[in-house]
Amino acid sequence: MFFKKKEEKKEKKELLYRENVHVNCELDTKENIIRKVGQMLADSGYVEQPYVDGMVEREKTFSTFMGNGLALPHGIEAVKDQIKASGIAVMTFRDSVDWDGEEVKVVIGIAGVGEEHMDILSSIAEKMLDDATAEQIKTCDAVTLYQILSGKE
Repeated sequence: MFFKKKEEKKEKKELLYRENVHVNCELDTKENIIRKVGQMLADSGYVEQPYVDGMVEREKTFSTFMGNGLALPHGIEAVKDQIKASGIAVMTFRDSVDWDGEEVKVVIGIAGVGEEHMDILSSIAEKMLDDATAEQIKTCDAVTLYQILSGKE
């Protein structure tokens, strides 16, 4: 007797879910913040748990500070296989986080399948290059931030 494996329909995940936008977060160490934003990615099903450790490892070898108060932590190459779907998670801070001597107010954790991470990075960079939008991202409420980053009303 042959059993046909039921075809699984893979649900396309949104790049950003509203519950992954946290504003006015409490200050913490850089590593703890990376772990928190990474855990949001894991809890939302974008990545497997080892990816979070890979995000911390990336930061030890190369800073993810991008300028303009922004850091974009993501995993090292060795944990790319732990990404199940492309997604981002966001934390903003009233006060600046010390990111190896740089001031950060926006942390966006990124998991990108294949080359999608480059598209995600360029989209975020484009928004942060506009000073007015960058300032708004740093200080707005969660709903507005979600709308800016997702492009949804």
